[in-house]
Amino acid sequence: MSSEGGAGVGLPRPRADPAAGAHRADSLRPREAEQAVPEQVPVFAGAAVAAVYVLGEGDEGGEVRLVGSVGSPWARYGLSSRYALSGRSPAADAFRAGRPLWLDSAELADYRESGGPGTFPAGISLGALPLGVKARGLGCLLVVDESGEGFDAERRNLLELYADQVAARLEAGGEPSAVRSLARTDACALPGPVLDGLHVGSFTLVLRTGRIHADACVLELVDIDPEEYDGQVETLLAHTVPDDLPALMSIVEPGQMTTGGRELEFRIRRPSGELRWLRLRCRILSDTAGRPERVLGVVADASYLRPGADEVSRVQRLSVTLANAVTVREVSRVVVAALRNPLGADRVALAELVGDRLVVTLLDPPEPGVWPEVWRSEWRSEWPDAPTRALPTLEAALREGRASLWPAGTALEPGLAGVGPGGLAVLPLPADGRVVGACLVGWDEPHEFGPEERSLLTATAGLVGQALKRAHALDAEHELATMLQRSLLPRRLPELAGGVAVARYLPAMVGLDVGGDWYDVIPLSDGRVALVIGDVQGHSAGAATIMGQMRTAIRAYAVEGHPPDVVVSHTNRLLVGMETDLFATCCYVELDMEEGEAWIVRAGHIPPLLRHPDGSAQEVNAEGGPPLGVIEDADFAITTVGLVPGTLLALLTDGMVESSRLDLDDGMHRMCEALAATDPSDAGRAADELLVDANRRDDDVALLLLRYDGMEFRPIRAGWTVWRLPDAVVHARRFTGRKLRTWGLEEAADVALLVVSELVTNALIHTQGAVRLDLTLGVDRLRVAVTDSSPRAPAKPVIVDWESTGGRGILLVEAMSSTWGSVPVSGGKQVWSEIAVPPGEPRRTDAAGTGSGRARSRGGLRPDTPSPGGQPPGDQSPGERVPVDQPPRDQSHGDQSPGDQAPGNQAPGNQAPGNQSPGEQ
Repeated sequence: MSSEGGAGVGLPRPRADPAAGAHRADSLRPREAEQAVPEQVPVFAGAAVAAVYVLGEGDEGGEVRLVGSVGSPWARYGLSSRYALSGRSPAADAFRAGRPLWLDSAELADYRESGGPGTFPAGISLGALPLGVKARGLGCLLVVDESGEGFDAERRNLLELYADQVAARLEAGGEPSAVRSLARTDACALPGPVLDGLHVGSFTLVLRTGRIHADACVLELVDIDPEEYDGQVETLLAHTVPDDLPALMSIVEPGQMTTGGRELEFRIRRPSGELRWLRLRCRILSDTAGRPERVLGVVADASYLRPGADEVSRVQRLSVTLANAVTVREVSRVVVAALRNPLGADRVALAELVGDRLVVTLLDPPEPGVWPEVWRSEWRSEWPDAPTRALPTLEAALREGRASLWPAGTALEPGLAGVGPGGLAVLPLPADGRVVGACLVGWDEPHEFGPEERSLLTATAGLVGQALKRAHALDAEHELATMLQRSLLPRRLPELAGGVAVARYLPAMVGLDVGGDWYDVIPLSDGRVALVIGDVQGHSAGAATIMGQMRTAIRAYAVEGHPPDVVVSHTNRLLVGMETDLFATCCYVELDMEEGEAWIVRAGHIPPLLRHPDGSAQEVNAEGGPPLGVIEDADFAITTVGLVPGTLLALLTDGMVESSRLDLDDGMHRMCEALAATDPSDAGRAADELLVDANRRDDDVALLLLRYDGMEFRPIRAGWTVWRLPDAVVHARRFTGRKLRTWGLEEAADVALLVVSELVTNALIHTQGAVRLDLTLGVDRLRVAVTDSSPRAPAKPVIVDWESTGGRGILLVEAMSSTWGSVPVSGGKQVWSEIAVPPGEPRRTDAAGTGSGRARSRGGLRPDTPSPGGQPPGDQSPGERVPVDQPPRDQSHGDQSPGDQAPGNQAPGNQAPGNQSPGEQ
């Protein structure tokens, strides 16, 4: 059966030797010997005898004394009742070195010849295993094998794990000083509570097959009948309490454990319903290629870990609270709340183990001055880093993977002694087969660790390790999702002439999925700007993807020159055609920065808010339409609002005004009050003040705030429709020359005329349909824009040789311009060039009109929009948008610029009254 031969070696059942007391030294009474260890400490891994030696109180440099044995009489194998630590003996050598000592028959002969205490017979092997770590050694365990060939590697591993269980049982019985006091007198004997009921079994897990070989003691501890055990891991796990399964699965699942050892406590549910605590220690063995092959382990009864009713409820509350903690910060706060005040601790530190560094996630108290220097020397962020190499004792405890409790007076390095001068608990945090962090709990006054407190700390370590790893993974996922969303949002907002725009985005604090809120600020031609804010349904990567596509689509439609209702309508059809189950809401505002007129379109989104210069705030009564992606042929109405300088326009998502605790109407009312109380002189601070109440957010939040200042100097514009005539370029040059003289820019005429010639020529040669020329004079820039009906952007030639007949025009434009480019417009493109002019207020010498005032026709139709199909006034095609406030024609005569023709030499049909070409506006 799978239970036979436990762990691949002969493991006899625990047995007591009735004659053991007779072979004890005279200093130990036989009856005490029978009651002390023989009935509690089993012979393990085929050893003939096992003897426990404890360091007596005040004997740190003196001797270790025998407190009991199990198996055959210990004196038969030459064991002594005490060993001087200053002498030469296996027990003394192992205790001083702090590591196991394995001796075969030949090696034992050296000790026989040295004349030490006891006389080892020939033909036996001996193992000496120190109990406890070297810094706080408790004693030594001696095991004897009747074969002189020594213990093989597998039995050594099992016996070392067994020694760890004995040491843990000794430590759980009281402080080390209390254990040592047991060996103070010759009549000492370990009391029942210290080693009572120490049942230890062993198992071997073959990782390749997944079968586990357990001895009879393990099956007894788990309450499985040996006759019914089938060797399957699932059979053993079926008896485990569900809360403890993740820790055990990290051991039994292939690939979860790394090379090294593990220690954990878990609970099994007995048939009676009672819970039994078990302690498991294991090691992983590798094959010759270094690959994990087997797991050797021991399981011991850990009833001494069984907490009282208060501790059970405390652990249960901690488990529930950690289950709701989804970030590393929340896990850290839960741990501090569970340990510091209930245990009366003065300091608690929680840190993740990253490489050879402890990355602190929380210090309590947070003041740097109350922590040792090593904990505040490398304060790189909110919390410091601590190199483990500066804390060798802590590093050793993490490497062992077991909880370490150090009482007052323990010799520790300053970095640890300063954390808990009166007592220090170091809890390695295990998860998925490795230590992922550490929790340190320290006391200033002398503190004794009772059994119930030890059980609480041990249970806490396992729960926190799993929670910390889960939270770290969720943090990484959330960071990735947030990075994805932020990459889809504008990295920075453009600078606007006549206003200041700021935006804020905050992810949700409940849940970790990426949200779908977005915003954008889109500069348009003719001093206009589009403000957009929206929200895609749901919180997922799919919502973020749709959000990115919606933002890109709206920007593309807006830049093409479509009016607001058309932009939203096109975006709606696009989302419907994507055949997604998600919908989106959107609020689109197009603002004329010169006139202060805003055109608002809502698609299922909450309306914008206005703060007037007098300090009052209101919700804009803007007519709304359905959300995007619901109805393909939905109509979206336009609402017009006039802004005066000093007005704040706020666009926001529902996460700011609605939650599970706040109704939408109440939220909008509170937001209006908050907006009215802000100072509009600092738009960024005003945006931050609006977010003050968003501390605990159920949803992500986006806010777009624009302060409208108005334009101090309004640009002057003039337009020209180029007819396809043989001398069309000549008329375009003459028109440009007259305007430049009118605006007092004769010094920029040569450059501007060259750019106009090249751009108009390219449009006439390489495109079909109408061509339009627009001139815009700003404070320090002259913008020349030529619009045609071809969507193809001009390509700059890579190589132009001497024999080329073309290709130099764009190079000339690039050389003469401060900047130039091409943008798509409805039905074609616009190639533009900006030429630097002396700064100053745009001026004109004619008294007729400003050329900048324009009205907006109803239904979203925009005057002065470059149209490749534009025609001279009076000959517009049906539906063409006509300027309502068109500036008067230029009445200048003579003084033609180079290339202009005299009045008598105009082409037939190409001259309007007043020496004006038909296309001029």
